Amino acid sequence: MPVVCVVDEPGRRGFAYGTLPGHPERGEEALILQQHGDGAVTFTITAFSRPAGLLARAAGPAGRAIQHHITMRYLRALAG
Repeated sequence: MPVVCVVDEPGRRGFAYGTLPGHPERGEEALILQQHGDGAVTFTITAFSRPAGLLARAAGPAGRAIQHHITMRYLRALAG
């Protein structure tokens, strides 16, 4: 998955990556860590995708459930 964007700003760091040709989904995901003026830190995941082939289209709700499962794994890893 190639990195398509790097965020390197004061108080804000992150990156976004996109899928490669041949992946069942076509899309991007951004992971951004930000420290606010009051010292609070937030982590934001933004993702979008669409089916890239017939198999992914046929997966329908099951495909979305898999994406949800992967996102929850990110969150559990952060909660650590």
